[in-house]
This record gives sequence, structure tokens and C-alpha cells, in this order.
Amino acid sequence: MFFETPDGVRLAYQDYGRGAPLVFVASWTLGGDMWEYQIPFFAERGFRCIALDRRGHGRSDRPSGGYDLDTGADDLAALLDHLDLRGATLVAHSLGGAEIARYLARHGEDRVARAVFVSSTTPFLPHTEDNPDGMPEARLQGTLQAFRADRPKWFARQAQIWFATHANEVSPATVDHTIAQCLATSSWAASQLFADAFRADHRAGLREIGVPALVVHGTIDSMAAIDLTGRRTAELIPGAVFKEYPTASHGLYFTHKDRLNADILEFIEA
Repeated sequence: MFFETPDGVRLAYQDYGRGAPLVFVASWTLGGDMWEYQIPFFAERGFRCIALDRRGHGRSDRPSGGYDLDTGADDLAALLDHLDLRGATLVAHSLGGAEIARYLARHGEDRVARAVFVSSTTPFLPHTEDNPDGMPEARLQGTLQAFRADRPKWFARQAQIWFATHANEVSPATVDHTIAQCLATSSWAASQLFADAFRADHRAGLREIGVPALVVHGTIDSMAAIDLTGRRTAELIPGAVFKEYPTASHGLYFTHKDRLNADILEFIEA
């Protein structure tokens, strides 16, 4: 299914089941299909499951601009408005967590009942005087350079880190499938969005979140180190429920899918 944003971009989304709405927000370079291990679980338990392909990703349009968190948040707001959703639970992975944080800061909580941050890249990544443990700008530039020099090679290398294949059982077919999904995303969109998300500061916005929040993070996530991201995100959101997964890296939505699904269900029902 498709809808059109106020600036004329056609975005794709999936919509399954009936009941209380869960809106799934994908990671950087992945679309709604990444949630194939979550959507059936929740749709079969009486939830309505909606998954968006952000612009430049999946089956959505690839305009020349709009690859930043503000636009992503506005596109998410346009989807919720289009479907007139109320009482939605936002479930987001990685950069998607930054996107729902920006959505709540820009559009408020009228349509949202709760938020789930999975392997989120919030609250603030760069090294600054007030964030001395952050990553240097050179890290961003090096990643973009490697990404642009040989994109398939970069994703192939990152896939092993993404799933922590040394600690988790992941088939070569799953790794190849994930890489193919990432490579299907517009390279221009991926570069622009990566740079914008790297520099984004969500600290003030997270402190203002008033809906119940669940933060889930893997203790061996080397793509979004838990001390810099997950633990700090949980500390900033008032009353957040925080769960750490030993042996889990960034792709825990697959490697730890059964535990993640159970934890999200428990959080919603509580």
C-alpha cells in the first residue's frame, strides 16, 4: 500500500491484522521487510501491525532530498495521520529509534501510547566537550569514504558485526538476505541519512518523553555501543524499562527474536 506525503513523495507501507496498532520503524538502509519475525507474531495475537518504508528505502520513492531525521519524523507523522492511528505503540530499531525520538519531539504524543527503542543510536554519538566518550568526526568520514568506495564490500563486512556471528547462530542465507535488502536502498539516501543521524542530539527530547518506554540493547553491540547509546537512552527517558541482552549485537531483532517479541508483548500488556 502507498500514501503521499505533503511534499508529494509516495511512501510504501505494510498493514496486517486488526486491533491496537503497532507501528514498526526500520533501521538505516532497511525497510519494513526487516520486521518479518515480529509482524506475524503480533498480528496473530490481535494487533494491527504497520511497517513503513522510509523515503529512499524499500518500495518508496527516491526523491533528491529529505534524507534527514526531521523529514523522517514528518513522514512518520504523515503515515499516522493518513491512517488516523490512535494509541499506537512505536517500535523502532537503530536509526529508527532516533526517528521516533524526533517524531515525539516534533509532533507530540497525541497519537502514541508507548515507544520501544531496540538497539537505538540515541541519544548523541559525536565526541564533544559535553560528550567526551563520543565518536570523533573522523569516524563518520571514514565510514562514508569506505561506504562510497565499495558499498557491497562495506555491507558484507558489517553484516558479521551486525549479527555477532561469532556468538550467535546465523545462517549465511540470512546474512546474504540482509545485505541484499541494504543494497536495495538508494546509496545517496543512505549517505545523507547516516551523516545527519550521526550528528543528531536527542538528549533534551528524550528527557521530555511522557509515554511509557522500553529500551532493549545488546551488551556486545559494537555498532551502537551500549554505554554510549542504550544505557544512556534508558537513563534519560523518565521511567523507562531497560533490558540488556547478553550475547546480542545490533541485529538482535533476528538473533534474539523470541525474547524480543516476548518482552515487547509483556511491555504492551503491562
